[in-house]
Amino acid sequence: MSRWLTEAVPRGRVAAFRTLIYLFVAADLVIFTPWVRTRVSVPGDLYQPLLIGRLLPLPTPTETLVTVIFWALLLLALLAATGRAPRLLGWAVCALYLEWMIIAMSYGKVDHDRFGLLVALAVLPTAGRARHGDTTRTEAGGWALRVTQIAVICTYFLAAFAKLRFGGLDWLTGSVLARAIIRRGTDLADLIAQVPYLLIVAQFGIVAFELLSPVVFLLPPRWRLAMVGFFYSFHAVTIATITISFAPHLAAMTSFLPLERVRPLVWARRLVGRDTSGSAPTDAPADTGTGPAPPDRGPVGAGAERALDDQAPALGRPAGP
Repeated sequence: MSRWLTEAVPRGRVAAFRTLIYLFVAADLVIFTPWVRTRVSVPGDLYQPLLIGRLLPLPTPTETLVTVIFWALLLLALLAATGRAPRLLGWAVCALYLEWMIIAMSYGKVDHDRFGLLVALAVLPTAGRARHGDTTRTEAGGWALRVTQIAVICTYFLAAFAKLRFGGLDWLTGSVLARAIIRRGTDLADLIAQVPYLLIVAQFGIVAFELLSPVVFLLPPRWRLAMVGFFYSFHAVTIATITISFAPHLAAMTSFLPLERVRPLVWARRLVGRDTSGSAPTDAPADTGTGPAPPDRGPVGAGAERALDDQAPALGRPAGP
C-alpha cells in the first residue's frame, strides 16, 4: 500500500498540477466566490463557524479581515502558480484559502465540492520543487497527487453515503431531480423531464456511479483515464441541465491526468518558430545520410511514449520497471 501511495510521477506533472490549482484559487476568488466579501454586511450573530472555526478559534469576519484575506490570497496564489518557494507560498495559500472557505461556509450552507481542492492545497507544499517538462520522477509528488485523487473519490463515495443516510431509499425513488429542475433547470432539463421515469432512473444511476467510483483505482491506466473522462462528462451533463458546476472538484480531479503533456507555452513557441522558419529562407544542406547520426532520444524520448497515465492501479503489477 505504501508503494502505491508514494508511486513516483514525473516532476513536470506535479509542476503543471501546482500551476493549475493555484491559478484556479485566484480565479475562484474573482469568479466563483466573490460573494464571500458580502458576508461582512451580514449581522455577526448569524455567523455560526464550522467546527474547525470553533476549535482554532477564528474571529468573526469583518470588512477589514475579509478584504485583507482576499487581496493577500489573490497575490500569493498567483505567485505560487509560478512554482517559486513552493513550501512557503504553498502553506500560506492553504491557510488563507481555508479561512476563506470557513467564512463562506459558516452561514448555513456547506458545499462538498471543495474537499478535493482543500486537500490538494494541503499536500502540494510537501511535493517539493518541480519544473514544467521535467521527466525525472518524484515520490513526494506522487504522494501529493495520490492523496488528492483519494479525496476526489471520497467526495463521490461519501456523497452517496450521505444521500442514503439522510434521504434513505426515498432519495432514489423521490422527486429530487424534479425539484432541482424546477428550481434551476435549463431547456435541456425540461426536455429530459418529459420522458417518463427517466429522472428516477437517473437518480439510481447517480448513486450507483458514486458508490462504484473507487473502482477507478483498480483499473489499468487507459481504462482509468476513460473512467475519469466519464466523471467529467457526468459533470458536463449536470452543468447543462441543472447548472451546478462543481468547478473546484473538477480542478482537483486533474490529479488523475498526465498534465505534463499539456504545455501551452511550449506549443506557442513552436507555433511562432514554425511561422518564422516558414517565411525565412534557409541555406542548410540537405541530409545525404553521410553525416553523423542524430542523437539518441534517450530516456526522455522513451518516456514520452509511455502510457498517458503511468500510475499503477491499486492492485496488480506496478507500472514501470
